[in-house]
Amino acid sequence: MEFCEKLQELRKCKGLTQEELAEALFVSRTAVSKWESGRGYPSIDSLKEISRYFSVTIDELLSGEKLLTLAQKENESNIRKICQLLFGVVDLFSVMLILLPLYPHSVQGFVYGVSLPAYTQTSPLNRRIYWVLFLTLMVLGLLKILLTRWKPEERQKTITGCSLGLGCTAVLFLALAGETYGVALAFLLLLVKGMLLFQFAKNDRC
Repeated sequence: MEFCEKLQELRKCKGLTQEELAEALFVSRTAVSKWESGRGYPSIDSLKEISRYFSVTIDELLSGEKLLTLAQKENESNIRKICQLLFGVVDLFSVMLILLPLYPHSVQGFVYGVSLPAYTQTSPLNRRIYWVLFLTLMVLGLLKILLTRWKPEERQKTITGCSLGLGCTAVLFLALAGETYGVALAFLLLLVKGMLLFQFAKNDRC
């Protein structure tokens, strides 16, 4: 007997509707409907709740092979979430390009490092571009973190693409403007994002 059939049988034996079972398991009715129709399997945590609620073992609900497959998929999903979350955190670190003293300020022949708000020895256009680039990267990072929970894959890919494009633009623009320290930090952030994407792609191939 398949898991979907076992779950239906257990629910009906207790005289529960899908909605009542969903409330007992702290999941949505849609999730229960999906499990019972064979269109998906619960997470490991939900399996534990089902096992506890109906006083049956997990082995009685799922075969060892399917349980192993489910655990593997959940592990891959968790790794993907962590990579997405870290990607967003890296973009939030773009605030360092605003707050750290990375920009040269010459006073009586001495050169000091100042933060972006105090950086006046460049053109107003350059400063505006810096602000737009860095603030946009931070907004994208925040969106990435917020969307990680709900997993809309298409939006995640769009944000990732925009983030990489803006990161490359920031590196190139800072390099053309001769902002040595800014280039180094922006390139480091871009490199970390590249490593996270590589891990993400590697996880998908496994």
